[in-house]
Amino acid sequence: QVQLVESGGGLVQAGASLRLSCATSGLTFSWYVMGWFRQSPGKEREFVATIAKSGGTTSYADSVKGRFTISRDNAKNTAYLQMHSLKPEDTAVYYCAAKLNGGSRDYDYWGQGTQVTVSS
Repeated sequence: QVQLVESGGGLVQAGASLRLSCATSGLTFSWYVMGWFRQSPGKEREFVATIAKSGGTTSYADSVKGRFTISRDNAKNTAYLQMHSLKPEDTAVYYCAAKLNGGSRDYDYWGQGTQVTVSS
């Protein structure tokens, strides 16, 4: 059974930092592209960042570029999202996701999400 479990969310003030983790099990982690997405109330889920299987290539939404960093530790089967200079508009539920086919738009597995709330 594949599981993706996010952790590290919380309530912080604007300008603070948080590090989200996505611990996986039940899959060969190094075979999967990992992504982070977020969803705010009343909005559609949006892409945040993605990282290649080897960790060599990353991509970010313009809204987080320069503030967020995605990384992975294939030995620990875990992906991370380091977030700096948080803004109130970063408030959302953050989800990690995994996909086997790097060329596909669709992700195969999703976590349950972790809430990030940034106060002004």
